Amino acid sequence: MTRQPLRLAILEAERMLSAAGVASPRTDAELLAAHLLGVERTKLMMVPLVDPPVVEALQALVRQRADRIPLQHLVGTASLGNVTLSVGPGVFVPRPETELLLAWGLATLEGVERPIVVDLCTGTGALALAMANARPDAQVHAVEVDPHALAWARHNIDQQAVAGDTPVRLYAGDVFDQTLLMELEGLVDLVLCNPPYVPEGTPVPPEVRDHDPHGAVFGGRDGLDVVRQVVGCAARLLRQGGGLAIEHDDTHGGSVPALLKARRVLSDVEDHADLAGRPRFATAHRAAPEL
Repeated sequence: MTRQPLRLAILEAERMLSAAGVASPRTDAELLAAHLLGVERTKLMMVPLVDPPVVEALQALVRQRADRIPLQHLVGTASLGNVTLSVGPGVFVPRPETELLLAWGLATLEGVERPIVVDLCTGTGALALAMANARPDAQVHAVEVDPHALAWARHNIDQQAVAGDTPVRLYAGDVFDQTLLMELEGLVDLVLCNPPYVPEGTPVPPEVRDHDPHGAVFGGRDGLDVVRQVVGCAARLLRQGGGLAIEHDDTHGGSVPALLKARRVLSDVEDHADLAGRPRFATAHRAAPEL
């Protein structure tokens, strides 16, 4: 059995993915190869030759990726912060741009001892688990309404607890329920949310259209149906000085801050861009009561 150069197999994978319209063909080809070989992507250069069955297995994965099955579904994981999450059909795949929202949340909690944190629309549990990993002293609550996503979140929460992280408290709940987390009203230091926010009818890549749950992506005609409820819920939950961060569509750079400013109990409203310079998340704090 003649071994073959891995470099050539990756080049062919890159060519196939590029022809299929995949946005990052080289990166995806290398990540698929690293997954298959059980090594880090940066260590691929240390595997110069592979057996023909490895090349065949890589080609099979590449064909699936060329059919626009999400990379994360093929490798079975996605990351946020220092946490690796299990993902697959039935749950929204965390995106890299959410790292900036997480970083803002962590900065907001600097100097706060044993903070109470709530992650609304948690999906895989990504934000909640990244927060619990970074702040083991935090009491983190995660809320999700979709039963399939709840199952993924429960799996990931259990997985991280076994790894030694502070367990996250998971709730089956709906941000449209005005009694949600009533026991935490006025006590929460930080509310984070990556809600469904894409306006209905917006063209999205096949990976999103065909594989992310519709209800986890689209937020009604203007994309703000869930965001409006999150703003009200957060205003109710936050303590004085507590922080709120909501991810939003890149067309919402004016509308989401306006929703926050419309709540008299919220102040310090700002909008933040992602690494591409597009509006991506809005933040606010619970204001001090008026005298």
